[in-house]
Amino acid sequence: MTVTDHRRAAGTGAPRRLPPLGRPAITRISVITVLLLLALFALPPVMSLYYTDTMTQVAIYAIVTLGLGVLVGRVGLFSLGQVAVLTIGAWTGARLLFATGQPFPVVLIEAGLVTMVIGTLITLPALRLRGLYLALITLMLAGAVTVIEATINFPNGGGGFSGYDGSLTHIPQIRRPSIAVSDAAYYRYAVIVAIIMFGLVYLHLKTRPGRAWAAIKQSEPAALAAGLNTTFYKLWALALASFVTGVAGALLAGADQELFSIDFPIQNSIELLAVVLMGGAYSITGAVIAAFLFQFLPALLQNWGVPNDWLIIIFGLGVLQVLTTAPAGIADQMPRDIRRLWRRVTRKPARPAAEGGAK
Repeated sequence: MTVTDHRRAAGTGAPRRLPPLGRPAITRISVITVLLLLALFALPPVMSLYYTDTMTQVAIYAIVTLGLGVLVGRVGLFSLGQVAVLTIGAWTGARLLFATGQPFPVVLIEAGLVTMVIGTLITLPALRLRGLYLALITLMLAGAVTVIEATINFPNGGGGFSGYDGSLTHIPQIRRPSIAVSDAAYYRYAVIVAIIMFGLVYLHLKTRPGRAWAAIKQSEPAALAAGLNTTFYKLWALALASFVTGVAGALLAGADQELFSIDFPIQNSIELLAVVLMGGAYSITGAVIAAFLFQFLPALLQNWGVPNDWLIIIFGLGVLQVLTTAPAGIADQMPRDIRRLWRRVTRKPARPAAEGGAK
């Protein structure tokens, strides 16, 4: 990749006209629209309470995996601290929902902003690291945040800075928005917020930050030679991932309505990275697949009576398969396999050769 290519990737070249939408793009948009309409209107009436709660968790964790996918797939930053960032967002959202009467959307934005600042600051010392070193540092930072959260506890309606009172015998539930009090309504609310967060990330990927991240991931020395401020754009990626994860944390507070520090074990950070790699870190669709693997698959196995310990084996085999045969994950492999199967099924049989010849 030449210096000129990096300048174009960073958006420093002459503006280019967007090409018209082709048939594949129109088909993709149509399929996504139909799936979203089904998720919003067709699924809630037919789902049980168990699967309604599960699908709400899928919508929330799709935002989390989306943020981690930006770091891993777009910038090449392997972070193991996203669960800690999610914990900060959930703690901030719960505290604001208990202590203030602000509208729920305002609390979501505030939790995202607070998490963005804190998440960016705690990962700032590790910004010059990459690969395994960055993963280890972020894992240790996640452990530190987990210890702090376990010490101060989650807010339960008490006073003071932490909002926690151990003497309370009746803990009020974390409030939900007035338009989404029921579980089905809150599921729709979470899906709509997830759509907004996906739109925000997609806008970044299709504009100058996305092109700069692509240049950095391709070759950071070449990006520096092209005049890119790589530190600035890495911070931008960390801030964006922390913001959407903080919003997801506040959503999670409203979904669970009772939060405890044990709900965020540090090993979930490793599992999150595993499902992001399995789903497809280089694709927005991969974030949705990763959320299904992280939340829906365990719920399904539990409903079938399968021990959750099998998940470790499944995730281990999945990561091994991704590393060996499908680096782009399920989001890239499955469509190719379906197209290959379709071509084999619809292939016309070869005509038998004409018997004999000219006699």
